[in-house]
Amino acid sequence: MTRPRPLRLIAGAGALALGAAALSSPSFAAPPSTDVILVVPDGKKPKNLDADQVVRTLDAAQALVRARTATTDVRVLLAGGTYELTAPLQFGARDGGRNGHTVSWQSVPGQHAVLSGGSKITNWTLTDPAKNIWSADVPAGTQSRQLYVDGKLAQRTQMLLAESKKTRGNLVFSQRGLTVDDPALAARIAGLSNPGELEIEELGSFTDRYSPVQSVDGNTLVMEQPAWDNNNFGYDTLKSPYARGAIYLNNAYELISGPNQWYLDSAKGKLFYRPADGQSMASTDVRLPRLESLIQVSGSYDRPVENLAFSNLTFAHTTWNFPSGPQGYVDQQSGAHVVGEYAKPADFLTKCQNGCPEFEKTRNEWHQIPAAVQVSAAEHVSFAGNSFEQLGSVGLGLGMDPNAHASRIGYGAAEIDVLGNSFTDSAASAIVVGGVQPDAHHPRDPRMTNHDMRIAGNTIAGVSKNYRDNAGILSTYVTRATITHNTLTDLPYDGVDIGWGWGINDPGGNQYYLKAGLYNYQPIYRTPTTFRENYVAYNLIHDTKQSMHDGGSIYTLSASPGTVIERNYVYDSQTTFGALIDQGTRYVVLRDNVFLGSSSWVYVNSDAGNPDTFNTKDNLITGNWWDIGSARNPEGPGYNNQLIGNTQITDGNVPPGAARVMTEAGARN
Repeated sequence: MTRPRPLRLIAGAGALALGAAALSSPSFAAPPSTDVILVVPDGKKPKNLDADQVVRTLDAAQALVRARTATTDVRVLLAGGTYELTAPLQFGARDGGRNGHTVSWQSVPGQHAVLSGGSKITNWTLTDPAKNIWSADVPAGTQSRQLYVDGKLAQRTQMLLAESKKTRGNLVFSQRGLTVDDPALAARIAGLSNPGELEIEELGSFTDRYSPVQSVDGNTLVMEQPAWDNNNFGYDTLKSPYARGAIYLNNAYELISGPNQWYLDSAKGKLFYRPADGQSMASTDVRLPRLESLIQVSGSYDRPVENLAFSNLTFAHTTWNFPSGPQGYVDQQSGAHVVGEYAKPADFLTKCQNGCPEFEKTRNEWHQIPAAVQVSAAEHVSFAGNSFEQLGSVGLGLGMDPNAHASRIGYGAAEIDVLGNSFTDSAASAIVVGGVQPDAHHPRDPRMTNHDMRIAGNTIAGVSKNYRDNAGILSTYVTRATITHNTLTDLPYDGVDIGWGWGINDPGGNQYYLKAGLYNYQPIYRTPTTFRENYVAYNLIHDTKQSMHDGGSIYTLSASPGTVIERNYVYDSQTTFGALIDQGTRYVVLRDNVFLGSSSWVYVNSDAGNPDTFNTKDNLITGNWWDIGSARNPEGPGYNNQLIGNTQITDGNVPPGAARVMTEAGARN
């Protein structure tokens, strides 16, 4: 394993230079020592492009790469066009550069290569002229939770059952399912075909849950197990959300009610879509995903993938079908979800709606949403100038838990650069770094440690559209993650989240979870986690919290010595928290940031009157600017959260220092 590089604390002009470097276009001029392999599906090499080898397929190019990486740099150039993958591209140790050489995959200069996990759907037939519903044949058994039309995510069909937790008077929850005591609504449900493909979705305070329907019995939706039970115990549950609480019934043909809505009858092999009035299906580009991932980079801890680069490519058209199965999507926070069957109290529908000891058993076994592009057991891998779009899960996943990697090898991501990419129109987070299970925070093997991540100059807009609990960027147990000069906007939940674990895995643990019963199932650790020396700076974060109530545009969890959050500009967060310093956060410096239009510009979540309850202590909050929404910071002996030297902006008079932060933040063009 390579030696971790020192943390680079960047300020002023240095940070601007980093932003500019992050967005610079990769050089296509191959040095004399580079072998160039050109992929041209029709086999015709452009006259003005030199190449050592010309092949028709990506598999052929990969075979040639493996024979060269020990003796030279290798550049694989993909001719423009859409490559419909039949299986994910897998990159192991022999696919990276050896002996100091690098392998890069990129589009031909001036062209645009798309790595697609979907199929283009054609031959549409107008099957319901009155409603303008069209259909196309697909292979029977095809499954997908996403459909992309003209480069955008189309809408699955949906029916509102209740607008909020205050309007649920006609809904009765039981261990069997959900009874609808509204004759008109129950009659609509009874008329829906394929009841086994229906699902309940509920939007809570910080969770976005999906629970599949098994059948319809009169006015009762009989729910699939274990998803139904698991979604109804713990915190912010389907039955008892803390806030919001809208409930929907999704996925039926009869619910197509407006343009850009679709339904897939998997058993019959029929895809239905309603275009806008006057829209021609003959000229509409429709992509139905087949694959759940596109790129899988994973070696082993003994032999990691090294020196591999991807640039100027588009990764597109994937899905993630797991939530359609009996486990559903039992969301807990930022994509972590319960999988499995667990013993519950007999009265869990009433007595375990704000946590209980039985629920705590699930915590160390939560799974993560996998990514379309996955990297683990790898060093010196870079992604520069790519587009991640129209993806049905996380866009880019680095060193997540093994359950989120097709290789079943997680962690071990080191010296990874993510520079100047764009992420848009996808189902979950743009970027997730690190895992949530025990080997993420206290790895059995030091080579598992995720370290030295550089995430800079990226533009993230319109992600987390299906799993709205997902932050734009989530970095959990990582040593030296540098997250700078990114622009994040159009988000249902948080912007940048760092840390995990609510302090439960830090030395001495968290007293709240001692009382909750967590430590019946895990040790109280005496050594620090791998979460330290992170740097979050010069990010522009706005138009967040479009759907979720809880969280912060910038959000932290657990102890992180040496971590600095500075010179970020946050605004338009739907009057929620600008920065949420959540449970167990310690040793973090929050300085010189600008927060505009928040209910609290900073909210320190430490139990008032008892600093040991949540163990949120020893943080420095200084030199920040804010306009409305005062800080929440419990004070008194034992906290040591210093809130000093912060300035309120009044009457729109922005001080020069704040204006400089506002100007310098975000991705650089």
